[in-house]
Amino acid sequence: MGSIMSEEREILRVPLGEIFFTTSGGTPSRKNPAYYNGNIPWIKSGELDKGIINKAEEYITESAVKNSSAKLFPKGTLLIALYGATIGKLSFLGIDATTNQAICGIFDNKEIDLNYLYYYLLFQRPKLIEVGIGGAQPNISQDIIRKQLIPIFPKPEQHRIVAKIEELFSSLDKGIESLRTAEQQLKVYRQAVLKWAFEGKLSELRKKGLKDDRISDKKEILKSTNPKNPNSDNELPEGWRKDDVKNIAISIQYGYTESSSNSVVGPKFLRITDIQNNRVNWGSVPYCPISDDEIEKYLLKDGDLVFARTGATVGKSFLIKGNIPKSVFASYLIRLRFPKDIIDKYVWYYFQSPLYWNQITDKQVGTGQPNVNGTTLGKLEIIVAPLSEQQRIVSEIESRLSVCDKIEESITTSLHQAEALRQSILKKAFEGKLVEQDPNDEPASVLLERIKAEREKNKPVKKAKEKKVKQTKSKKRP
Repeated sequence: MGSIMSEEREILRVPLGEIFFTTSGGTPSRKNPAYYNGNIPWIKSGELDKGIINKAEEYITESAVKNSSAKLFPKGTLLIALYGATIGKLSFLGIDATTNQAICGIFDNKEIDLNYLYYYLLFQRPKLIEVGIGGAQPNISQDIIRKQLIPIFPKPEQHRIVAKIEELFSSLDKGIESLRTAEQQLKVYRQAVLKWAFEGKLSELRKKGLKDDRISDKKEILKSTNPKNPNSDNELPEGWRKDDVKNIAISIQYGYTESSSNSVVGPKFLRITDIQNNRVNWGSVPYCPISDDEIEKYLLKDGDLVFARTGATVGKSFLIKGNIPKSVFASYLIRLRFPKDIIDKYVWYYFQSPLYWNQITDKQVGTGQPNVNGTTLGKLEIIVAPLSEQQRIVSEIESRLSVCDKIEESITTSLHQAEALRQSILKKAFEGKLVEQDPNDEPASVLLERIKAEREKNKPVKKAKEKKVKQTKSKKRP
C-alpha cells in the first residue's frame, strides 16, 4: 500500500450544517423552583474548555426539559460556546446532558470523526471570536457555526490527522508545562532573593565569593523558603536593626481628593489604577484641578514611594524615579519620603519581600474592601541595614533579578512561539499537508455522497406532518 504527500491538492469544503445536525440548548425559568435541583445535568458555556465534561455545576428536572427549550444531548456530543468571553470554547459530553442557549451541540454522524471536527473548530476559534466582537455582548449564532466550511478528507486520513495532531500537541504541551514550571520557580526564586537580602544572607554569599555568579546560589536561596528550613528567626548581622516604618520615614501622607479629568486642567493625577506591573504609562494618566497653594503639598518627586492603601492592590507600592510629568497623587495612595540615610530603593525592595507581605496580610482590615491606613503602615516592621550596606544590597538584588527578567522574557517568547506553532500545526493539517495520503483510501467525494444520502434518509419530517395536519383541518371546515 503506497502513500503520497502532496503539496497541492484539491480539497472539498462543505458547510458544517450540510454534514452535521446541530441545535442549541435553553434555560428553564428561574422563577420556577421545580425546574432545578433535579438529576439531569445542565451545562453552561463557562463549563466548556474542559476536554470531556462528566459532571455539571447545576442539575435540572424532567419537568424543566419538557417545559423549556433545554434539550437532552447524548453522550459524545461536541459542544461549542456561542456567547461572550467563551466564544468558540469546545468540550465533549462524557454524559447525557442538557445545556443553556449559549451552547450549540453538534451531533455525531459516524462518517466525520468528531475529534477531527473538534480540532478544525479549535483552528477556527480566533476567527469566530473576531466575528463575535462588536456588540455589548459579543456572540456568534448557530447559523455562523453551520456555515463554517469543513475540509472533507477520507475517513482514514481524518484519523491519521487527529493522531498526528495529538502526537504533536502532546510534545508541545510537555514543553509548555516545563516552561510554566520554570516560570513558577522564578517567582519563588525572586521572593527568596528578597527574603535573603533583608536577612543579611546575600551579604554572606557575597563574602563567600559568589558575587559574580548571580544564579549559582539559586538552590541555596530556594532552600531558605522551605518550611522545614525557616530562617526568619536568625539573628541579623552586626549593625542591622528592626524598626517601624514611621521611624525611618520623614513623612507618611495621604493623597489629594479630587475627580480626575482627561482635559488638561492641572497636573497629572496618579491613581492606584495607573500603576500596573510596577510601571506607569504617564501618557494615559489623567489630570486634576488643584490650587497653586496645594500643588507643592502633593507634588510627586524623585524618591517618593507611593503605597496603595485600599482595594485589591492594597500593600502594593511604586517608586517614583527619574523625570516624570508634573504630578500629584490621589487619596487612595499614601506617600512615604525618606531621609538621606535611608535609600529609597532599599525600602521599595523590602516592600516587595515576603517579610513585608506577611505583615500586610496580617494587618489589612475589611473583607469587602481590605485596607491598610497610614497608622498601620507606620507600625509595619522593617529591617534596616547600615547605609553603606543598603546600596550593596540593592545592587545584589538587582543583579539577580535582572537575570530573572531575562529568563522570564525568554520564557514568555517561547510560550508565544508554542501557541503560534499550535496554530501552524492545525493550519497544515487542514490544508492536507500534515499527514501522508493513501491512494487506497475511499475518495472524499464518495464519503460526502454517502453523508448526503444518509442525511436525506434521516431528515426530520416535522414540517411535512404539520402541513398534512393543516390540510386535514382545512377539509373539516364548513
